[in-house]
Amino acid sequence: MFRKILIANRGEIAVRIIATARRLGVATVAVHSDADADALHVALADEAVPIGGPQPADSYLRGDRLIEAALASGAEAIHPGYGFLSENPGFVEAVEAAGLTFIGPSAAAIRAMGLKDAAKALMARAGVPVVPGYHGEDQEPEHLALMAGDVGYPVLIKAVAGGGGKGMRRVERAGDFTTALASARAEARTAFGNEDVLIEKWIDCPRHIEVQVFGDGSDAVHLYERDCSLQRRHQKVIEEAPAPGMTPEMRAAMGEAAVRAARAIGYRGAGTVEFIVDGSEGLRPDRFWFMEMNTRLQVEHPVTEAVTGIDLVEWQLRVAAGEPLPLAQDEIPLMGHAFEARLYAEDVPAGFLPATGRLDHLRFADGVRADTGVRTGDRISPWYDPMIAKIVAHGPSRASALNRLARALEETEVAGTVTNLAFLGRLARHPGFAAGEVDTGLIARDLASLTEPVAVAPEITAAAILTAELGDMAPPLQGFSLWGPLRRHARLRRDGEEIAAMLIVEAPGRASVELGGVTLAARLCPEGWEVAGRHPGRVLRTDAQVHVFARQGTVSFEIPDPFDRGGDEAGQGGLTLSPMPGLVREVAVRVGEHVAKGDRLAVIEAMKMEHVLAASRDGRVAEVLVEAGAQVEAGAALVRLEDEDG
Repeated sequence: MFRKILIANRGEIAVRIIATARRLGVATVAVHSDADADALHVALADEAVPIGGPQPADSYLRGDRLIEAALASGAEAIHPGYGFLSENPGFVEAVEAAGLTFIGPSAAAIRAMGLKDAAKALMARAGVPVVPGYHGEDQEPEHLALMAGDVGYPVLIKAVAGGGGKGMRRVERAGDFTTALASARAEARTAFGNEDVLIEKWIDCPRHIEVQVFGDGSDAVHLYERDCSLQRRHQKVIEEAPAPGMTPEMRAAMGEAAVRAARAIGYRGAGTVEFIVDGSEGLRPDRFWFMEMNTRLQVEHPVTEAVTGIDLVEWQLRVAAGEPLPLAQDEIPLMGHAFEARLYAEDVPAGFLPATGRLDHLRFADGVRADTGVRTGDRISPWYDPMIAKIVAHGPSRASALNRLARALEETEVAGTVTNLAFLGRLARHPGFAAGEVDTGLIARDLASLTEPVAVAPEITAAAILTAELGDMAPPLQGFSLWGPLRRHARLRRDGEEIAAMLIVEAPGRASVELGGVTLAARLCPEGWEVAGRHPGRVLRTDAQVHVFARQGTVSFEIPDPFDRGGDEAGQGGLTLSPMPGLVREVAVRVGEHVAKGDRLAVIEAMKMEHVLAASRDGRVAEVLVEAGAQVEAGAALVRLEDEDG
C-alpha cells in the first residue's frame, strides 16, 4: 500500500478520497487553486500545495504542476478523482514517466474509450451491443445531416469526446438539424477541445442503466448496476442501485457485456459501462445497447458502495498498488437499495441556472450519507461545478430507501444561495418515480409540476417576522407596556416583494402577527416560534436575512434596511442582464437590429455549460454593452432594447 498520495482534484471527491486514505493510514496531499485556498479538502489533507489561478486551465488542468507537487511532497501516486485530468491519457503517461503511479486505468485503455465513435466500433468487435447510428469520420455538416436522415428522426447529436450532457442535442426534424449541430459543436469545442460528433437513434422510452466494473489489468468483475434515468437535459439528478424492475436474466446479460468491455481493453481500476435501455416493454436482455465507458470513478459511485458494502476508493488504491481484485464475482454481495440525490446551487425557477454565493448555513440530516466539499461559511465559486453535496440514503427495500431520501431532503438545511433542494424533494415524492416508472423523459414531462412555485404558508412568514423582530429568546421585559400589548409595524421582503405585518407583543414568549387580514397567535418554544399551534420549521437569522427551513425547502426573507427608501427597480430600461458570472461566448445582435421576443441575443458560458439569453420582448437593439470574450459578473448589463418607435 502507498504511504502518501496526491489528489489531483478538489471539492467533494477530494474529501471522499481523503476519508478512505486516512482510514487506511495513507497520507494525503491536496492541491488547490487560488480560489480554493480555504476549501474543505485543503483543510482535511495532511499537506496542501497551491497550483495556480482560479481558472481550471491555470490550475487543476495543469498536469505539469500536479506532477511537480507530487514529486516535491514525496507522494508515490496520484489519484485523479473525476473530471479535470482523470480521463486524459497524456497525463497518465506523464505521471508514469515521472516515476509515479496513476491510480486508474492505463493510457491505452483511456484512449480506447475516449472517443465515443471509436469506442462503439471496438465494443461491436468485442460482441457488446451498440445503439444504431453514425459514428464515421466524415464530419461535414451536409454528410451528417444525410446520415441523420438515414438513421431516422428523432436523433441525438453527441460530442464524440463528450460527457455530462455537454455537446448533446436532440433533434426532432430535419429542418432543425443544422442549428442543433452548430450549437452542439460549439459547446463540445469549449468543453473538450473537439467538435466532432456522432449521430444516434433516439429511443422513445429510454432508460439509462450503467454497470460498475472493476479490473486489475488482467481480469474484471462487475458490482451490479445503477439506474441513472432521472435526468434533466442529459444530466443526472437522482441515481439508484439496483435498477427498478431488473430481472436476474437482464442483470446477468448486462453484467457479462460490461465485463467483456472491460476485458477487451485490459482495464485496471474503477470504471463504468453505460447502456441505453429500451424500457417500453420492461427490461429485456435484447433491448440494451452500449453508449460509452467512463474510465474513472463516477460521481454516483456511493450508491454502489451502499448496496455492496465495498469501498471503491479502497479497491482503487489496492489494485493500483499491485494487489489483485479483492473479491471474485460470486463473492460480491447485493444488499438492499440506495438512492443518491445531487444537491446543487442553482436557480430552478430561472431555468436551473447555476448560482453562486456564500453558504450562510449548511446542515444535513442524520442517518444518511452526505458527501460534500463545502461547509458553512464557504462560497460557491463561479469557476467550478456548483455541486453542494450528494445525499445518499440506503434501506432494505426500494420503498424504504426512497422514504429515507425524501425525509433526508426535507431535513437538509441550506441558506445563503438558491438550490434545487425543493425540486429534489418533489422528485423523491413523485408517484411515478416511487412506482419505479423511470425513464429519461420523466422530469421533462412533469417539469411544470415539479418546479411550480409553492405558496408560502402564513405561519412560515409569521415565524420569520417573529424571529427577525424578537429573536428566538424571550427577554424578561419583552412585551412590557404600561397600557396594553405593544404593537408595531414589521416588514420583510421576499423575491423583491415587500411583506407588511403588524406585530403584537403580549408577554415574554407570547405574541401575535396580523398578516393579510389574519391574526396568528404565537408562542416561543424550545424549538423556536410555534405559530397557530404548529411549528413551521427551524428559523435562522443571518445578518440581514431570515431563513425558515420548512418541509417545502428553505424559504428566505430579506430584512429591509429601515433607512432604505427603495429605488426604481423597474427602471431596467429593456436591459438584458447576465444571470450569473461567466464568459460572453457570443453576441448575436448589432445596434439598430430589430428583434422579436425569444430571439437569441447572447451566449454566456458559465460552470462548463453554455446559456442562451433571449429577448424578453420585441424591440430594437439600442446598445450592445459587451463584446465576445468579456468576463462579466452576475447582473452585468449586456444588451439594451428600446421600443420599435424609440
